[in-house]
Amino acid sequence: MASTQAQECETEGCCKEAKLQCPRCITLGIQGSYFCSQECFKKNWATHKLLHKKAKEQNSEEPNNCTKDINTDPWPGYRFTGKLRPHYPLTPLRLVPSDIQRPDYADHSRGMSESEQTLKGTSQIKILSPEEIEGMRVVCKLAREVLDIAALMVKPGVTTEEIDHTVHMACTARKCYPSPLNYYNFPKSCCTSVNEVICHGIPDRRPLQDGDILNVDITVYHNGFHGDLNETFYVGEVDEGAKKLVQTTYECLMQAIDSVKPGIRYRELGNIIQKHAQASCFSVVRSYCGHGIHRLFHTAPNVPHYAKNKAVGVMKPGHVFTIEPMICEGGWQDETWPDGWTAVTRDGKRSAQFEHTLLVTETGCEILTCRLDDKGDAHFISQI
Repeated sequence: MASTQAQECETEGCCKEAKLQCPRCITLGIQGSYFCSQECFKKNWATHKLLHKKAKEQNSEEPNNCTKDINTDPWPGYRFTGKLRPHYPLTPLRLVPSDIQRPDYADHSRGMSESEQTLKGTSQIKILSPEEIEGMRVVCKLAREVLDIAALMVKPGVTTEEIDHTVHMACTARKCYPSPLNYYNFPKSCCTSVNEVICHGIPDRRPLQDGDILNVDITVYHNGFHGDLNETFYVGEVDEGAKKLVQTTYECLMQAIDSVKPGIRYRELGNIIQKHAQASCFSVVRSYCGHGIHRLFHTAPNVPHYAKNKAVGVMKPGHVFTIEPMICEGGWQDETWPDGWTAVTRDGKRSAQFEHTLLVTETGCEILTCRLDDKGDAHFISQI
């Protein structure tokens, strides 16, 4: 549920301060819907859900040509590798209130980050000051809150466009700019990657289907810093192959994190990840990697996830970076849709991914984007 400025809880008989807002109400444009806790929200669900039904009925009475106007073949002649299809047209670029601080690429005509371009090619890894580390803690906590809100939306029938809208509203409610928006002209506020999509999937009008797997990748920008994480979710009931792929991918991430401490070479992470993935007969994507992150969205170090890579650098206290392995059922080779973003497996088989932003400490590491409940476990574990 979205965290906003304090209101009064709407559960009958409860007058406590409320900062949580129903994510479905945000999507449907319903004002209010504030609760003091998840328990109060659940207690009020039987009557509260009637608001959703009423709003849907009102929306259905308005002229709406979205369904019949959907184009699932926007690039004639392109041969898709799997069953997934885009659902065009996309909705217009979402607006961000002017009082929210923006990264340098937000208003650039090509979405170019001049601050990143200035440091392009350098392998020098920034050591963050205590003040910068605190800035990263704050933004990563906010990013985690946004992903947890998106998690509540994942179910059959919901479109990734609806998830993107909820993510956008959750970002702006926290005075955050959604980092993907206009980054090198990326058109949405988060990435949603379904089934054979490896990463950088563009949210659209396709309803999620029972049995899909969905990765939601969130990055937010707040007070000059970026925080980045993602998780893969089950949509409804999934097959055993999907469960094995998602579980193994998560284990790859967590085993790599367990090795993070001063003195470890960044290239060693790929050896750990590939060894575990191959033990389950899965492959590791080679075209995309983890990265340094702080005031820049992407910077040194590069963190490949495959074995025998040539990554440069040794971990030191104060380094902040992501690990985000992409693991595939079939081969690791990828290609990109004509939209210039959506990376898919070349053989059309499924891919899963998990990501955390990490701080190297004196003795190990701190997971800056860790969940604060369910013992820090990923959401899919409670979906099993």
